[in-house]
Amino acid sequence: MELKGRIISKGVVEAEALTTTQPISFYGGVDPETSEILEKGHELQGKSIKGKILVFPTGKGSTVGSYTLYRLKKGGVAPAGIINSECETVVAVGAIISEIPCVDKIDISKILSGDTVRIENDVVTIKK
Repeated sequence: MELKGRIISKGVVEAEALTTTQPISFYGGVDPETSEILEKGHELQGKSIKGKILVFPTGKGSTVGSYTLYRLKKGGVAPAGIINSECETVVAVGAIISEIPCVDKIDISKILSGDTVRIENDVVTIKK
């Protein structure tokens, strides 16, 4: 299945999807050293986002979240790519400065955790 979205940060990457229906706050919600989701009660709590195509509706929280994404990248534990329904400025800036491929305006309900997903600029290909 192929979906077309809007490019936030260009790039080509293919990896396993990790999806959630809940927004993610990178500042305080993700451990910048290990990439583990820390937010209590979040459906991805305890999961690592390292090397995954992280699929979530939108970001939330502080602008420091952009720098948390950058820190994840510098530490080698960042997500391989990001797919959002609607990418807000915190995630957009974080993806751009970290050179993490990111696309939004995608129907994320079509992507399940464990799917192999390829982001190629504005095109998302899902392999079940």
